[in-house]
Amino acid sequence: MSRPRTAAILFVDGYNIIGAWSDLQATRDRQGLEVAREQLIEILTNYSAFRGYDTRIVFDAHLQHTPSHREVVTDLLSVYYTNFGQTADSYIEIACAKFSRSIEKYQKRLMVATSDRAQQMTVVGYGAEWMSASRLAQEVSNSKTVFHEQRKTKKKVSRSSLFHGLDASAQERLMALRMGLPY
Repeated sequence: MSRPRTAAILFVDGYNIIGAWSDLQATRDRQGLEVAREQLIEILTNYSAFRGYDTRIVFDAHLQHTPSHREVVTDLLSVYYTNFGQTADSYIEIACAKFSRSIEKYQKRLMVATSDRAQQMTVVGYGAEWMSASRLAQEVSNSKTVFHEQRKTKKKVSRSSLFHGLDASAQERLMALRMGLPY
């Protein structure tokens, strides 16, 4: 399955974000790591769809003796699980190094979301933009707000457009009905 062309690629250090966002920490502590992962995936699925980012969430193998694999969630979001013994940090750093040597760097932004200071320095060295976990949380929140405002505006416009699309006598009869007056 080919991915749509996007203006930006966003790598997310999955466990780092789960550990940094208090709501995901609480979910992890109450319901387990799997539920927190699924919650993060759902949040970032919506965010990547709204922003149009090619989002790649990376999780360490976390004591699993399984080979690395990728799960495609949507056209804009994939989840990567590293090989046993490979960290999400090293996976992301290798991807950033490859990106810095590719022609793609002239066509797209590359961003990495993590609060790991060492990883921040490394990925910025490869030309990627760094986004802290708290900044990502703020951007997700802002995107939700903008999305809901856009939906409200579209609903208002569609209602008022219907009324204004009526001829003058139909508008008068409708106004009379609203006020409870005979028409």
